[in-house]
Amino acid sequence: MQAVKRKSAGKAVSTDRAAHPASEKGKEIKRHIPYYVMLLPAIVVVFLFNYLPIYGVLIAFQDFMPGDKILSSTAKWIGLQNFTRFFNSVNFWPLMRNTFLLCIYGFIIGFPLPIIIALSLNALKNKRVGKVIQTIFIAPHFISLVVLVGMLQFFFGYYGLVNNVAVSLGAERISYMLLNGAFRPMYILSSNWQDFGWSAVIYIAALSNVDPVQHEAAIIDGASRFQRVIHVDIPAILPMISVMLIMSIGGLMGVGYEKALLMQNDGNLAVSEIISTYVYKQGLTGVPDQGYATAIGLFNSIINVILLVIANTASKKFSENSLW
Repeated sequence: MQAVKRKSAGKAVSTDRAAHPASEKGKEIKRHIPYYVMLLPAIVVVFLFNYLPIYGVLIAFQDFMPGDKILSSTAKWIGLQNFTRFFNSVNFWPLMRNTFLLCIYGFIIGFPLPIIIALSLNALKNKRVGKVIQTIFIAPHFISLVVLVGMLQFFFGYYGLVNNVAVSLGAERISYMLLNGAFRPMYILSSNWQDFGWSAVIYIAALSNVDPVQHEAAIIDGASRFQRVIHVDIPAILPMISVMLIMSIGGLMGVGYEKALLMQNDGNLAVSEIISTYVYKQGLTGVPDQGYATAIGLFNSIINVILLVIANTASKKFSENSLW
């Protein structure tokens, strides 16, 4: 009899909820108001700095000069002329090659490195030592790019530490900062040194959620530490690896101009001139050609979007993990 009453009461509650969906939704919204308030500043910032300026890409299709109004009756619309001008430019293929090589080499070295570091730190038995090492690895992330390039100059400049040691051993001085062949290794290795510890944090956080029972069961089955890393730790962080891989590929051609510009000089210009530095020079230095610079930047963004879609589709097909 009590079971029948409980069932009837449950049916009454469910019927009441179904009859008043709007009131339930309103209560749910009120319950989450503090979270919406916390999100509001981030939404405003993203809207102001990421979405509101999007209309500025219209100047990629205009013969735009500084001071012109983007949306006015006097705007000079020229269609795709800025794009075809870039495609036909003698700088097109060198810029594409320099940007692609810098990004792909950085990706090949920089993507697996944080994963290896995270797995290694997680495998340490002495967690206190692991935290100290993690702090040491993270610290370079907070060095500014200007200071980092200054450090490169200190070590590899004509009167730098490496040359001083070489001279003391009887060799000649070489200004590595002026060599084409030295630019990419210095750029890529210094960038990875600066960021690998910070990038490893997200994998370390994911590894902290691994159920210890899985490790205990693997130990009982006679698995070594390396086998537990392969069969327990890596599968646990595989979804995170997939998401980070998609995001990395999506931003593959989005290397910033700041560090390349700081390291750039007449000696290494043939390999250090990339799309972002070229856009900076065309749009903000000399006689600005902002429509042309915007077209180049938009073209680069389109490439990143295409890479992002391809990476997401491939990840969804092969690993069932994706951003959307």
